[in-house]
Amino acid sequence: MPGIRSSNPSKASLARSTKPPAFFGGFIDANLASKLASRLRRNIAIGETAVATGFVAYLAVIAVIAGYALTRTKTAGDYAIGGRSLPPSVAGLSAGASDMSGWLLLGLPGAVFVAGVGEAWIILGLACGAWGSWRLVAPRLRAFTERLDGAVTLPQFFSRRVASRTGLPGIVATLLILFFFAIYTAASFVAGARLFESTIGMDYEVALAIGIAVVLAYTMLGGFLAVSWTDFFQALLMMAALVVVAALAFANVPSLAGTVRPIGLIAVVSALAWGLGYFGQPHFLARFMAINRVASVPHARRVNLVWMVVASTAAVGVGLGGEAYFGGTLDDPETVFIALSTELLAPWMAGIVVAGILAAVMSTVDSQLLVASTALVEDVVRPVWRRLDERWMLTLSRASVVVVAAVGAWIAMDPASRVFELAAYAWAGLGASFGPAALACVLWRRTTEAGLVAGMLTGGIVTIVWKGLGGGPWNIFDLYEIVPAFAAGGLAIALVSHFGGDAATRATAIFDRLTA
Repeated sequence: MPGIRSSNPSKASLARSTKPPAFFGGFIDANLASKLASRLRRNIAIGETAVATGFVAYLAVIAVIAGYALTRTKTAGDYAIGGRSLPPSVAGLSAGASDMSGWLLLGLPGAVFVAGVGEAWIILGLACGAWGSWRLVAPRLRAFTERLDGAVTLPQFFSRRVASRTGLPGIVATLLILFFFAIYTAASFVAGARLFESTIGMDYEVALAIGIAVVLAYTMLGGFLAVSWTDFFQALLMMAALVVVAALAFANVPSLAGTVRPIGLIAVVSALAWGLGYFGQPHFLARFMAINRVASVPHARRVNLVWMVVASTAAVGVGLGGEAYFGGTLDDPETVFIALSTELLAPWMAGIVVAGILAAVMSTVDSQLLVASTALVEDVVRPVWRRLDERWMLTLSRASVVVVAAVGAWIAMDPASRVFELAAYAWAGLGASFGPAALACVLWRRTTEAGLVAGMLTGGIVTIVWKGLGGGPWNIFDLYEIVPAFAAGGLAIALVSHFGGDAATRATAIFDRLTA
């Protein structure tokens, strides 16, 4: 696994089926629709009543939130970042929920189940990275984006910050977002499908189709406000479910001695390096742009960090407790949270936990779909068709959500996909592509257009290349790919910007105006 690993992970885990899904593009033909409906009726009939009740109650809450957000969404800007109106508590909790996703409830406990307590180094890395991002990036990103003609996407901010005359930074950033978010979205879809497959015996393809349909419905209707307020609710549900199950697991095992194993330096560095990703996750940074005012950032930071530490610590506890409880005998380690829930909780409580896992999955995939579709419309479509009014831009934003979801669904059609590995790969690619760029834009006045483009491309390419390597002297290529990619991206920005000439002068003038 990319976080803690003793050897390069098998490429089979990232292998994809070459056959596109029948619902590619968001449309289902008549025969498949009939087949899905028949299989769905059969699966619901054999499912736990409690699980179904929890799921329906969860959907009811989501529907209310989406309806409210729909009434508040009038323009493409509202759809993208909610009119910069997020209260600090909502910004902090929604940032955490959108970031952690099914990885927190399925991937991380599964990794701990396999690798032992050493995987807990990830918590320290994530906490430090999140604190640094809130401290260094959030205040200036919020202020800069508003003053740069109301930039509503990260690619838009990059282009305006360096006074780009070509829009190239925005185009490159959008392409990288679409590529890595397709993988990240697939990880969330896999997690959701595996949830229903494990709990009520639902066929993988049916579960996948249902999960995609639910997320598409409220993301397309309500946009950023729907996403953020549902994530606020989902963050609370996720944390409560993790804490309860972890506590019960510890109460039902005699000892955790078997979960402690030796761990190497490369594994520790790889785990800590997860924190670097927080500087470049577009769906995380979107909360910085959307918070109601700069003065609210410290409050939001505290809320986010407390939630993160509690929830991730509980997730590690679930993995450790599960290993001790089941003796390492689970067929699929990533279902340890589900297995513990069904073993230790009353049926009605297990239904709530299932809703919590669904919340974790949806909380990330909705944000990813929204950020990717908004970047596509704002940074590719709008510059080409400048005469389109806000009504058309809003319609295109909603339609592009379907396109991005279809690509993620195509990747997720392989049931053998692993949530942890897919999420880790996308996390590294986004963090290395945009982390150095975001830091440079808010902290270094001489950052240039060419420097940004070089840095983003270098970070993304090194991530892809390093992922394909393994072993090497002292097993150096087993190091998590975000470490070399982040360093290479930052170095590329510094070197290319240093020789910026007139471009550096323009970028410096904008930075001085923004910080005056």
